[in-house]
Amino acid sequence: MAKEKSKKKLGMTTLIFIGLFLGAFTGIILYYFVPAGYMRDTVLVDGVFYVVGQGFLRLMQMLVVPLVFCSLICGSAAIGDTKTLGKVGVKTIVFYLFTTALAISIALAVGTIVKPGLGLDTAAIQTQDVTVAESTTLTETLLNIIPTNPIGALANGTMLQVIVFALFVGIILAKLGERVEVVSNFFAQFNDIMMEMTMMIMAIAPLGVFCLIARTFAGIGFGAFLPLGKYMIAVLIALAVQCLFVYLGLLKLFTGLNPIKFIKNFFPVMAFAFSTATSNATIPLSIDTLAKKMGVSKRISSFTIPLGRSEER
Repeated sequence: MAKEKSKKKLGMTTLIFIGLFLGAFTGIILYYFVPAGYMRDTVLVDGVFYVVGQGFLRLMQMLVVPLVFCSLICGSAAIGDTKTLGKVGVKTIVFYLFTTALAISIALAVGTIVKPGLGLDTAAIQTQDVTVAESTTLTETLLNIIPTNPIGALANGTMLQVIVFALFVGIILAKLGERVEVVSNFFAQFNDIMMEMTMMIMAIAPLGVFCLIARTFAGIGFGAFLPLGKYMIAVLIALAVQCLFVYLGLLKLFTGLNPIKFIKNFFPVMAFAFSTATSNATIPLSIDTLAKKMGVSKRISSFTIPLGRSEER
């Protein structure tokens, strides 16, 4: 019994944090104590660490479009009534816009005060070319949400267009009911497949995090610890303000739920999202946690959670 309890305590979140710290430790050891050469640079840093780390990220990116697409179709179809769906959708979008605006304001304020990048030697960090997108008008932005080619939107991962198309499909499935039962069952079963695939891929998350962090520290060493520490502190402060004051304040205001109880039940999801820096893998975990621990209907959560997923690449 004691062994079983110890195994249960060592959950995915714990393993990811272990992988993070071990990766940082390994990277620092490689940077300072292993001489530069073929084995360290080519085989380990740019070989094993790069392939495994980037492979994990690519697997996560592979899930984005089909997972969000199927979840939204199933969620909107489960709500059924178009009036109810419209009310839920409008409230959800307004809430997301409001909290996003607050998050941006908090992030800018914390960044201005802490200045997290000050002192970091960017020459030692590998960078990628960044292209600046041309500015578009509000009317063009609104029109770009509507897909002219839904298949192209799915293929290119244009998430706003995918969301719009998925909502239309879900609403029509709910409207036609038994006449399209076969199609509804297909999307429901495919959604189950994507949820299971997400869990399978997340089983290697600790290894992926280890390789990503190890490769980073093997390239920059301990000298970047202080600037990165400032960055981490800035991120933690911004997240704490957003979580403790904005989200929990709104939670208490609109639902009356105990914030401490909510954090206790939802902490595994929060820690999981923070440690992997991805919202994709948390979709099934969030829906499952809300249903089992918070009593939220899956027909609501499977609609609102994918709708609020950031356009993450």
